Order: sequence, then structure tokens, then C-alpha cells
Amino acid sequence: MRAIALRRYVPEDAYALTEAAHESWREVGPWMEWCKPDLPLREAEAWVAEQVQRFNEGTAYEFTIRDAGDGAYLGACGVNHIEPVNRYANLGYWVRTSATRQGVCQQAVKQLAGWIFGNTDLVRLEIVAAVGNAASQRAAEKAGAEREGTLRKRLKMHGLWHDAAIYSLTRDSVPTAP
Repeated sequence: MRAIALRRYVPEDAYALTEAAHESWREVGPWMEWCKPDLPLREAEAWVAEQVQRFNEGTAYEFTIRDAGDGAYLGACGVNHIEPVNRYANLGYWVRTSATRQGVCQQAVKQLAGWIFGNTDLVRLEIVAAVGNAASQRAAEKAGAEREGTLRKRLKMHGLWHDAAIYSLTRDSVPTAP
């Protein structure tokens, strides 16, 4: 299993994000529309800048996934769509093609959930994955998320509606990290 570390996005990460998207669009693109072979650097720069701002505001928490040894950009994970009244949010992730099948997502989900439950008042994180996205579902399961069912027509991707599997992690089921 490849050792990883999570790090908040900084503006300089935009190039690494673009490079990873260009590498991974065939595998990631069907599930995440932004991931395309011609993702412009300026779009990545704008997205990263927005995530830095949202992190500072506490409205989303996006992290890069890095190799713990050499610091290489492996992908990203984050928590968004925060619902403050009922204290839940969406947890998402993706890993570049060259880093798949190395336990990267599994570790990222665990580390991110631990950080969220240790640093926010959220009590529930939801992972929503298209039923056709077996890799994402496998990562959720390996990270200890509990499958709760299938949501019909929950995700719209590339103009088409998809059913989605929903998984959850709760504050009492995940060790927290400082």
C-alpha cells in the first residue's frame, strides 16, 4: 500500500491538477465532468483559488492527495455541500490513473474523515457514487463506509441521469485526527 498525506490546496497546485486530469480523463472523466483531456490551466487555477477561499470560510474542505515520500500529486479529496443544521456533508475523491490500485483512495477517505470529525462539528459524511463506478464504491467500502442503499436518478453526468450508491461514515465510526 502506497503511503499518502493530505495537504490543503495552494495556488501552485493548479498545474499538478491539470497534469493529472490530462493523464486520467479516460478513467475519471466519465464520473467527473471537469476531468477532460484539454482541461485548461486557467480553469484549474480558478478552481484552486475558489477552494482556498472556501476552506478559509469553512464552506468546503478540499485537499490534495500526495505521496508521503516524494510529495507527488496523486489526486484529491474533499468535503463539500455542507449542511450545517443537520451537520452532514458530501465526501468525494479521485486518484490519477498512475496511482490507482495502491490503496490511495482508501487511505485518503480515512484520513479526511478523521480530520473532518476532529476539526468540525459534522457528524455524518456521505459518499455518493454512480452505480457504474465500481472503483469508487470499492474505495468507499475498503475505507469502512457503510452502504445504505441506491438513490434513483441521483447524479446527472454528461447530460444523463444515473442511479447512485450512497455510503456513510459517522463521527462515532471513525477515529479522529488532529
